Amino acid sequence: MRISVGDVRALRFDDGTPVTAASAVAPLGDGWLVASDDSTSAAWWRAGGTTAVRLLPSVEGHDRFSEAAGTKRLKPDLEVACPAEVDGEPAVLLLGSGSTDRRTCGVLVRLDDGQPVVQAGELAPLHAAVVQCLGLTADQLNLEGAARRGDTVRWFNRGNLAAGVRPGSVDVPLAGLVDAVLGRTDPASVPVEQPRGYDLGEVAGVGLAVTDAIALPDGRLLLSAAAEDTPNAVDDGPVVAAALVLVDGDTVLDAATVPEVDGRVPKVEGLALRAVQDDDVRLLAVVDDDDPTRPSTALELHVALG
Repeated sequence: MRISVGDVRALRFDDGTPVTAASAVAPLGDGWLVASDDSTSAAWWRAGGTTAVRLLPSVEGHDRFSEAAGTKRLKPDLEVACPAEVDGEPAVLLLGSGSTDRRTCGVLVRLDDGQPVVQAGELAPLHAAVVQCLGLTADQLNLEGAARRGDTVRWFNRGNLAAGVRPGSVDVPLAGLVDAVLGRTDPASVPVEQPRGYDLGEVAGVGLAVTDAIALPDGRLLLSAAAEDTPNAVDDGPVVAAALVLVDGDTVLDAATVPEVDGRVPKVEGLALRAVQDDDVRLLAVVDDDDPTRPSTALELHVALG
């Protein structure tokens, strides 16, 4: 597998404010919805500009969160975005990481007359079911990626080899997730099944951990992974490498390093599929530099599966 980087773009809102901490991306209308894990708003990036979409109310008066400001513990930490439907209409499903009890919400974004409409719901019982299914403790949960495969969402726990936790995943019905966010069903009743674990290896003694996933038409998955030197599911650390990993079920087929961009390791946290032709895959990736002063970047990635 070979990876090359095409267009690189810094993400900014129309007023020049940087889009920071990009953590997930999915198509919305004629553009892309980019979720940020440090904000209550997302960025709707289109050819004509980039506008903010409020996803959640302020938390104790805050809409942006950071370690420096002492507010990181308050953030909703939306780490997943995947295509969905609500009553037959396209939507984007956003999910919190569950890494603390403040990070267990789900959000649906759809369009009505071309304008985003948002509905949120609390999914704590569902996060608890994932913990149980994967055989984890609550402090080991950090759900950072998901891939839609037909009517199922494969939801990925990032993992942390330093803490003895392998990356893993569970399967959840998409319709159940949507109904739980909309309040149409009890989140505790949504099935959580098919626990899997993954051996992604390590770089310079730091284990690779899943940051997102995307399904290919043939059923295989491409995972984005980061080797981030951190002791737990909450704290940031130096990222020594980023990679894409091709998996079939729980079997790793191949892996390749994502090239550095401007001399920096790009911590890819969100993937969206742009096109597939035979073994050539075009992806849109968003990068979180874990730096509140830097705009996140969007990368065009070309993957030759070989």
